[in-house]
Amino acid sequence: MRPDDRYDVVVVGGGPAGATAAADLAERGHRVLLLDKAGRIKPCGGAIPPRLIRDFAIPDHLIVAHISGARIVAPSDRVVDMAIDNNYVGMVDREVFDEWLRERAERFGATRQSGTFVDITRDADGTAIVTYTTRAEGGASETHHVAARAVIGADGANSRVARQTLGKAAAVPFVFAYHEIVRSPETPLERFDPKRCDIYYQAPVSPDFYGWVFPHGATTSIGTGSAQKGFALREAVAELRRATGLSDAETIRCEGAPLPLKPLKRWDNGRDVVVVGDAAGVVAPASGEGIYYAMVTGRYGGEAVERLLATGNARELARVRRRFMSEHGTVFFILRMMQYFWYANDRRRERFVSICRDPDVQRLTWESYLNKKLAKRDFSAHFRIFVKDVMHLFGAVSAWGKRI
Repeated sequence: MRPDDRYDVVVVGGGPAGATAAADLAERGHRVLLLDKAGRIKPCGGAIPPRLIRDFAIPDHLIVAHISGARIVAPSDRVVDMAIDNNYVGMVDREVFDEWLRERAERFGATRQSGTFVDITRDADGTAIVTYTTRAEGGASETHHVAARAVIGADGANSRVARQTLGKAAAVPFVFAYHEIVRSPETPLERFDPKRCDIYYQAPVSPDFYGWVFPHGATTSIGTGSAQKGFALREAVAELRRATGLSDAETIRCEGAPLPLKPLKRWDNGRDVVVVGDAAGVVAPASGEGIYYAMVTGRYGGEAVERLLATGNARELARVRRRFMSEHGTVFFILRMMQYFWYANDRRRERFVSICRDPDVQRLTWESYLNKKLAKRDFSAHFRIFVKDVMHLFGAVSAWGKRI
């Protein structure tokens, strides 16, 4: 087939990962097509750490709320408040935030196209031909073919690019997430604080993950997730809204999507395709955080593709996963073990929430989250936490600290 156009890079997916890769490559002078499915918004609490704001030059007007702490709610309904000292967590509205990232890529020179990815084939020379469809006026579907020297798959969990090009390596387990964006209350409520994120570890809200109430200024995200098939996510969110006094809040939109539970074993096809973001499985276990990790992999993917275009060395693409896992793999491993041990049932989750009262846990948790790396400067604090965790795991103390 004869392609309609030719690009250095086609980026499939315009979320934080794809938009970041497209912006970086376009800014450096490459011809980039950013292909995104219109109207897609991922269910997300919308929290971003200060490091993301610094590293990716996010303007203040996109930060719709400054969160000064979190409240963790145990199965017994006991609560632990975790204040952030001299810092904050930024909150964004994904509908606005993602569109700004796509617009930035376009300002830097990327070509934006609203359409649906179909497949990747090869011409006689082996060049990748990306096929996608668009909707013309009147609703008729039009098919397009473009040639690309490289393809970046940023098309989310259960990525079609990954399934086509990575084979069995694309198979990962998922948590399914669902949230409702509601109008934030104008008057104070007993169980809602516009400057606090609330996290619920309760079986009716989620049997194996957690529920959340994350304020976004004028709006609030109320959601939950579970890997348990058949768990009624909508009913769980309705219960969470009742428990927090938000049942009567105006519902603006509802969204659901799968979240990968661990990074894929391979992110590239050894030739000219690499996946990033949710397509690569980089959603943090236990927390479900994905925006920062998506944008980091988008940047790493863009840099690797640029080296591929300059050198023709396809091994550059494999460096994306190695680089990410070298920097963040330990955090992912610790969070995966934490989810495995502490989220198993409400008895363990009760203990987990009680551990969160510990000043060492709170300080090191916030330091690691805000800076996106493990806090290593206080070995004694890490050791104390380890001992306390072991005591809780083996029942040497009760859920709220009394020795047995």
